[in-house]
Amino acid sequence: MSGKILIVDDLAINRIILKVKLAAACHDSLQAACGQDALAAARAQRPKLILLDMMLPDISGIDVCRQIRADPQTRDIPVVIITASSDRTRRLEALAAGADDFLTKPLNEAILLARIRNLLRTRETEAELRLRAATCRELGFSDAGGRFDAPGRIALIAADPATAMSWRGALAPLVYDRLDLLTPQEALTGADGRAAPDLYMIAANLGHQGDGLRLLADLRSRLASRDAAISLVVPAAESETAAMALDLGANDLLTLPFDPQETALRLRLHIQRKRRAEQLRRQVDDGLKLAITDPLTGLFNRRYAMAYLDRMANRTGQAGTPYALMVLDLDRFKSINDRHGHAAGDTVLRSVAERIRATLQPGDLLARIGGEEFLVALPDATAPRARQTADALCDAVASAPIALAGRPEAVCVTVSVGLAMGRAGGCAQEVLFRADSALLSAKAGGRNRVTVGASAA
Repeated sequence: MSGKILIVDDLAINRIILKVKLAAACHDSLQAACGQDALAAARAQRPKLILLDMMLPDISGIDVCRQIRADPQTRDIPVVIITASSDRTRRLEALAAGADDFLTKPLNEAILLARIRNLLRTRETEAELRLRAATCRELGFSDAGGRFDAPGRIALIAADPATAMSWRGALAPLVYDRLDLLTPQEALTGADGRAAPDLYMIAANLGHQGDGLRLLADLRSRLASRDAAISLVVPAAESETAAMALDLGANDLLTLPFDPQETALRLRLHIQRKRRAEQLRRQVDDGLKLAITDPLTGLFNRRYAMAYLDRMANRTGQAGTPYALMVLDLDRFKSINDRHGHAAGDTVLRSVAERIRATLQPGDLLARIGGEEFLVALPDATAPRARQTADALCDAVASAPIALAGRPEAVCVTVSVGLAMGRAGGCAQEVLFRADSALLSAKAGGRNRVTVGASAA
């Protein structure tokens, strides 16, 4: 990625004017005078954004945009098509070809620069999500599924119910998304109890000048709505409001009076883009979960457990409260594998993990940290409660034989437990060492028992 903006225009004077405007805003640029040169520059230079004139001497800007979107190397580059024509059909063709926006000459400099800032922010966010998702794929985590064309939910927020109703009447025949009329208060509080809309279409002026901008900023600051798409409906003369809306995080501007067909197309494109971002986030989240999860038992793995212990020790140290660590090891597990096979051993491990999990409280940590070794951490636990829990774990594991698929006999399993108490200001790894030592004593003492570390009296 070159970090430059590609200016595509057949007239040198237009390219120079745009270059000067961009340079004043601290953007570097490169230039192309025709469509084929633009495509070559896009592939070779990977610009961060393309300003593309509609009328070019060889192929149209719309065809250039289609080819950019069809090429995996360039399809994620934001494209703004610029033209002196106000022809509605060409606008619709440009948006359908994948243009991020369509600006008409003479260009409003404030809106142009705000749109560039807005698109570059969006591009950086999407690029980071794609990078994280690609890393998850390289680590072997599968793609998260999802449909980009499924119906979404669009909230219409106007200055009065009649205006919102007119918007819905104009858009309903053109979209298959749900169109809900909301007040600003309902948008902020989620009064209807449903999930946040995929897109908010908001009037810039909700009774008072700038109310729509304040609502936009509020929605962007709230967890439930911060990732939603937002389109602001702005009167044509309010260029300052339009530029400010883009800088506050609006995804798009709709100029009054809006064209229903163009608006429907823009709304659908923004919902699809939101769905793609959601899919990437799910993939990253799923990858992170898999990275800290033991695939056999579904418990946390050693990587997560060790990091958790350090955080728990710091927290309890600040609060001045004790905590307990237990290391549990299945007794004579090797003989189960040798006699019944590894598939039976896996069944035993899963069953033991479930029995331990069912015995613990919701705030306790359970992790598989070795082949047949488990770790239990009890935050804010007194020594009596820790000992009671350890005894209960021994009883739970030994409570009933574990049935093996396809075999008539069940397997009786027990665990040995090493218990150690942590004190405020202590080191979690030192407590874990004492729990390990106590486990060895439990094994040496006959197995199927709890041994408390020396300093945990």
